[in-house]
Amino acid sequence: MNATDDVQESDTSPTRVLVVDDHEVLATSLSMVLDAEPDLTSVGVARSLEQARTLVRSTQPDVLLLDHRLPDGDGVSAIPELRALREQMHVVVLTATAADHVLVAAIEAGASGFVSKTRGLAEVTAAVRAAASGEALISPEMLARLLPRLTRSSGARHQELTDREHEVLGLLARGMTNAAIAAQLVVSVHTVRNHIANLSAKLGAHSKLEALSIAVREGLLPDR
Repeated sequence: MNATDDVQESDTSPTRVLVVDDHEVLATSLSMVLDAEPDLTSVGVARSLEQARTLVRSTQPDVLLLDHRLPDGDGVSAIPELRALREQMHVVVLTATAADHVLVAAIEAGASGFVSKTRGLAEVTAAVRAAASGEALISPEMLARLLPRLTRSSGARHQELTDREHEVLGLLARGMTNAAIAAQLVVSVHTVRNHIANLSAKLGAHSKLEALSIAVREGLLPDR
């Protein structure tokens, strides 16, 4: 699922982004780049989890760019706590050379995806826009590798999905974009978005990746 695929602006207010990274040069650069974009705005820079908690409360960001290694703890482990402070906030994990178990933990914690610190700044801004629109920031290849490693449990706790929603969920698990799913099902992209919105609401998910994580945990996807 490409970060720039199918991203739509849903309102005219800038997407509010909080950068959490203890590397001052990188964090400041990201903040400046975000502020230079007309549809994005940096609401602050936190260099620790303690500062992140304070700024999430006070600035109410839409997207959190979160380093997974911080001086006072593991950023990935803190995702549920940080998202509890602002439920509708999307979390994008900044990675350097994160191992698969770190990425799996991030997915299970509710991250919308990942962006590498080695990528260009333009790719980071594209990732922020994608996360804000609920896109999954992960390649089909990585998704196929990581999904089987997610924790599984028995029994669903959420509303039952329709047959079509199950079908769309299965196509999402293959890493297909909204446009590709629409072509596969011979429906409009708008219809696909509605199906994704409905199944996400039933699962209590705020992004595609979170929906897939919950679906795996609750046995809604076949063994891969």
